[in-house]
Amino acid sequence: MAQVFEFRLPDLGEGLTEAEIVRWLVKVGDVVVVDQPVVEVETAKAMVEVPCPYQGVVTARFGEEGTELPVGAPLLTVAVGAPADDGAESSGNVLVGYGTSAAPARRRRVRPAQPGARPTDGASRAVDSVAAAAPLPAAAGPAPATRAAAPPAGAQGSAAPTPAASATAVAALDHRADGHRHPDGPIPVISPLVRRLARDNGLDLRQLTGSGPDGLILRADVEDALRAAAARGGATRTTAVAAASAVRAGSAPAAPAPVPAAAGAATTSGTRIPLKGVRGAVADKLSRSRREIPDATCWVDADATELMRARTAMNAAGGSKIALLALLARICTAALARFPELNSTVDVEAREIVRLDQVHLGFAAQTERGLVVPVVRDAHARDAESLTAEFARLTEAARAGTLTPGELTGGTFTLNNYGVFGVDGSTPIINHPEAAMLGVGRIVPKPWVHEGELAVRQVVQLSLTFDHRVCDGGTAGGFLRYVADCVEQPAVLLRTL
Repeated sequence: MAQVFEFRLPDLGEGLTEAEIVRWLVKVGDVVVVDQPVVEVETAKAMVEVPCPYQGVVTARFGEEGTELPVGAPLLTVAVGAPADDGAESSGNVLVGYGTSAAPARRRRVRPAQPGARPTDGASRAVDSVAAAAPLPAAAGPAPATRAAAPPAGAQGSAAPTPAASATAVAALDHRADGHRHPDGPIPVISPLVRRLARDNGLDLRQLTGSGPDGLILRADVEDALRAAAARGGATRTTAVAAASAVRAGSAPAAPAPVPAAAGAATTSGTRIPLKGVRGAVADKLSRSRREIPDATCWVDADATELMRARTAMNAAGGSKIALLALLARICTAALARFPELNSTVDVEAREIVRLDQVHLGFAAQTERGLVVPVVRDAHARDAESLTAEFARLTEAARAGTLTPGELTGGTFTLNNYGVFGVDGSTPIINHPEAAMLGVGRIVPKPWVHEGELAVRQVVQLSLTFDHRVCDGGTAGGFLRYVADCVEQPAVLLRTL
């Protein structure tokens, strides 16, 4: 007899608590095998494919593309042909992007509901797609003894279950056919994000009639209530909620109203873009850097003519082409060997500066989903060819959105080549919790005094933003001057090769 197992959004690591569904890779009715990717999700750090730990038939999917789900929310259910007590139906791998994330000890089988039984904890409250798609009974009655082994007709498409937390499913069961809720019972809300939106705006969800199945409160219901409050100006929030409920019930006409602005600010028209995914992560990290790091910036112009000639000679000698970024990275690692203060981090709680032994070099890469900083591991131990190959690999993965969380974290120093955008200089924000970032502007012909005469040379502006807690201006200036000397005279690098 087939059993239905519920697969939840796994812990993605790196402190991530939610992910957005980008693309479903399977449909209801498809047969899946262990470790087969079933959905592509975008976290605050990367886009990853989530593999399924079960083998069987997909009976339901929870959430449409574009929906944000918290870690632990149901993703899909799978009907497994025969129970396997030894756990053979799941691989037990634990890394997202490399295998299924639910370890055998943590997997919990979704057991059939017993007649007259009520769920007692968050895990047993999960409702499979077959039960969720069916209408709730008008009166309390015995629960079905077993789960269905196959998806109901029409489950794929408009009848597919909406994403909901386990507590939401229980709340929906408490909602009777007559549309009333118990005054002290849970409120059926489609997601914790909607509940938080209502809480942040002071909305009483008990006075709001949901437009979803069985009175489920959707995000649109809360937004309608906020618009109603803004349209009525001085009306109380409770009145606005009641008005929005009346609009949903069809007893009052819906009046268009602007989206409410933040408290105390004038209402203006415009487009609201959520700070989520990669953009949200960048915003959080840059804000934290500005709050916690007392940074300072110094810069210098350098004659890069000899560096460009050296690169041309390297590439003319045959073999793989050497990227300019790889030469700059090699210069950075040599400079960090001389000035290790800048390859460090600050332990605020211990009030200690931690100097790091390895150089894991981050570099800024602009993608369609926003700015990301892939990390080249052990950059200090790589030559120019190895650095070029690794930069190319990580850049391609960044553009494709396939970087793993491990490839986006753990950097100790960042190289930012903003010259590719056609600008000369910048004062970059340090990539927290690192201690410094080197910025490189565009290399352009400029008049320059060379060997006592005015000449046209290839000039670049270099800037160093550093954490003033780890070193003073003398150390930062010495680092930047050494980098500039290597750019102007690449032979200086021979001392450290």
